[in-house]
Amino acid sequence: MAALYESYTLCALAEPGPAGARAVEPDRDQDRVIITESGRAVTVYKVSDQKPLGSWTVKQGQCITCPAVYNSQTKEYVVVTDEKVVRVWKDEDISIEKAFKATVSAEVYRIHSIPDREPVVLFRCGAVRSLDSLLSAPQQPVEKVLSEEEVIRWSTVVQTEQQVVLLFSTEQKDEHYLYVQRFSPNTLVKHRLETHSTPLSFAATYRDGNIHLLYLFSNGCVYESVLQTRPTGLAVSESVQALPRSVLLQLPVGEGELTSASALPLDEAHVAVVGVPHPSAGTGKDYLCLWNTHFQTLQAGRELAGMIYGQLWCYSGKLFVPHGKSLSVIPFECQKSSLASAVGKLKQTSGTKESKAPTLVASWDTLLHGESTQTQKSRVTRKSKTAKNQCPTAEELAENIKVGSVTEVQKDMDAFLCGLEQGELQVAAGRLASELVARCQADPTFYPQATLMQLVETNYMCHSVCPNLLMLALEKNDFRLCQLCLQLFHDIPEAVTCACLKTILSVQDAELEQVNLEADSLLFMKTLTQTTDHSGEDSGQRNGFSPQVLEEESCDVPPDPVTKDKKPAKDPLALDMSCPVGLHRGVLINEVLQTPYSDNLLLPHLKDLTVPQVILLLQYLRFLYLKYSQDVHSQIRALRKPAVTQVMDWVCLLLDAHFTVLVLAPEAKDLLSSLHKFVRSQVKLYSELGKIEGSLEALKKSKKSKEIGQYSIEVIELF
Repeated sequence: MAALYESYTLCALAEPGPAGARAVEPDRDQDRVIITESGRAVTVYKVSDQKPLGSWTVKQGQCITCPAVYNSQTKEYVVVTDEKVVRVWKDEDISIEKAFKATVSAEVYRIHSIPDREPVVLFRCGAVRSLDSLLSAPQQPVEKVLSEEEVIRWSTVVQTEQQVVLLFSTEQKDEHYLYVQRFSPNTLVKHRLETHSTPLSFAATYRDGNIHLLYLFSNGCVYESVLQTRPTGLAVSESVQALPRSVLLQLPVGEGELTSASALPLDEAHVAVVGVPHPSAGTGKDYLCLWNTHFQTLQAGRELAGMIYGQLWCYSGKLFVPHGKSLSVIPFECQKSSLASAVGKLKQTSGTKESKAPTLVASWDTLLHGESTQTQKSRVTRKSKTAKNQCPTAEELAENIKVGSVTEVQKDMDAFLCGLEQGELQVAAGRLASELVARCQADPTFYPQATLMQLVETNYMCHSVCPNLLMLALEKNDFRLCQLCLQLFHDIPEAVTCACLKTILSVQDAELEQVNLEADSLLFMKTLTQTTDHSGEDSGQRNGFSPQVLEEESCDVPPDPVTKDKKPAKDPLALDMSCPVGLHRGVLINEVLQTPYSDNLLLPHLKDLTVPQVILLLQYLRFLYLKYSQDVHSQIRALRKPAVTQVMDWVCLLLDAHFTVLVLAPEAKDLLSSLHKFVRSQVKLYSELGKIEGSLEALKKSKKSKEIGQYSIEVIELF
């Protein structure tokens, strides 16, 4: 799960636009950054205090053409003015003009600082020198590496365990290339980028022994290429090598293409993006978004005032974003990428691994016959490739969706999915679903339910890539599609979750009985309603609750004595095992109970439920708890079923949202009394478990005394 924290303004920019903040570079410690702005000024800021520690400006008529960096070897700052003049100064120097300067023989594109190493100088002609060797002989000749009309667009330095690697991209007549310069040994490899649109940003990180290059194109595609740290082949490769890549993320672009955007990897699973439209926000708004690349979900978003210029930097857990006339600092946090953390508060504790996500299983042919089926697989592969050549492309299918009938669209979708590779489907699923939803909203007579189900069942969709799909299903009363989205979409907003719940509670049971819901979930409800407890009255507590009177006493009044001749009275409400809703309604409510949510975000939307709806839902939750107190649910094999903790959490949320109204409603009095006992029994259970946990922790931390002999008696007191 990724989160953005409260932002603050580090400084005001003298000039809005991309020239306002040419670069943000790290300084000597994590709380200091160097900001080069407006082509004339270099300022060192302490980020936590939001104040400048020093500022230097060049004379009128001069221009800073390369951002300033910090040389950790000499404890000095380095900057380039007027393309060829390298200036070096210390922190205590008042003016750049009085500091050391040297004029070099060729134009400098960028100086890159490296922790605990000498900075690297990249010339516009593609040549590379260390700063120390360059300043020792400024007028040394520089070789020309790039071809005519080939221009550098981006560069960076990646430090590995053994060496430093310089990467820079170039453009020549709408062709784009990537150069990889290694220093030990000295090698230069040129790669060609396969582009159907314009690359807008590049970023490189070192991870798992390889260099991971991430680049964003104007069509919204984020690609990743993996480069080896050690070269393979000649010292200087004469041929241009292909650069293998894979689709990492497909961002929503809307109409047209991106013109100014940037993507920056935060860790192996999260990417920060600026300049790309927010999936659920209107046009004309500028956002900073954090995306999870493993699950293709939008994790956090922040609207920024003023225009964003496609610039983004990240240092020490903080994002630096220039927008409007200011440079903002936005702290962030990315937790380890897992399904539960990526979707927020996922309370799925049913204990079945199958309930977390659908998984691929090996075929029986492979298990029984091993490698003997490889020939058959080859024939299937060739057949798939042939079908792919005959199936429509994503663009053709998107155009057909706008004008075709339901039957035509379904036929084209079948052909499209048959001949599509996995990576292409991951990119196209969300786009095609958005086209279908847009057509359905514009034409009420058009609703391809089977086609929408196909796209959702690919498992390559989430709510953030098509935010109107679930609301469309509710509008059409398509509860089968609604159930499927609740099962597979793990990023549904709390407002949409409550909208689903309100619709489910409003529809009559007779209408829901006609819906063809998932057989496994229906079987769970049918078995749950038909199963009764046969364990007898002396079965004791289960899940911390017993329906006997001794467990139902008030917190303030002691229980009446119970003699052996007189059995305790039963609470008819607590023992009422009838289900207050139909089987199909219960199935849909179970899906809502298992949906991820955040307490603070869900609570305000629960207040939109009417009192009859709240009472009905509380009655169903009480029914589930009574069944769970008998451990009936554990005897039923099901892939998805709500856990007892989820049931109790929803009870508490509903009581918090409607407490005043429920207290005043006469029909809710007995219900509240019985629910109070359930909640109190769970509190008592967890309190006892907490005591046991504390005792075990104390035992674990206790140290054995060295004075204990061969025989001793030690008394351990538990609470």
